[in-house]
Amino acid sequence: MIRCLETPPVTTTTTTNRKLPRGKRWTYADYCRIPPDRKRHEIIDGRHFVSPSPSPFHQWIQVQLLVELCNRIGRTNLGRVFSAPLDVHLGRGTVVQPDIVVLVTTPCRVETDKKISGAPDLLIEVLSPSTRTHDRKRKFERYQRAGVREFWIVDPSARRIEQFVLQDGRYGEPVVATDRIRLHILPQVEFDLAIVWDPGRTS
Repeated sequence: MIRCLETPPVTTTTTTNRKLPRGKRWTYADYCRIPPDRKRHEIIDGRHFVSPSPSPFHQWIQVQLLVELCNRIGRTNLGRVFSAPLDVHLGRGTVVQPDIVVLVTTPCRVETDKKISGAPDLLIEVLSPSTRTHDRKRKFERYQRAGVREFWIVDPSARRIEQFVLQDGRYGEPVVATDRIRLHILPQVEFDLAIVWDPGRTS
């Protein structure tokens, strides 16, 4: 079984073992040959990164955010909302799997049944101890360079969301949300964060 449907079967063992010859940069084709193993594989600027499966609490936060966004964006035909695992191809040598992906109705990227190519309008990453540096540094810089209009870093332990907006090709100082959040790309969308932070709350 291979990861991406359009990729031919593996013909060597180097990629299936997740190792390439020294100095070789990873490509999308290399990425597609990684066998499924319930971990999150990403390549950023030709480098391969592996993260363990998220914790139940991480998934709870992700699902609560996903539900709120789907209710306010997907069901009102303002755009489309997706959740990992989903390949986002940001250019040569970069394939990431953000926790949540939002595309607004204005077409600005290529969406297929296999991946999204180009910069989505909003990407969301929920921090875990094992991914904190990866999300805050590597992904932050790559999303900025790719032109992702809005980027959220969700910190469950601090119960806050740092909301970065792209201005003149760079992310400025974040808006920090703890109680409510309003999307920059869709200012009419705003919701309470209490249900996101409190696993015992159902309404």
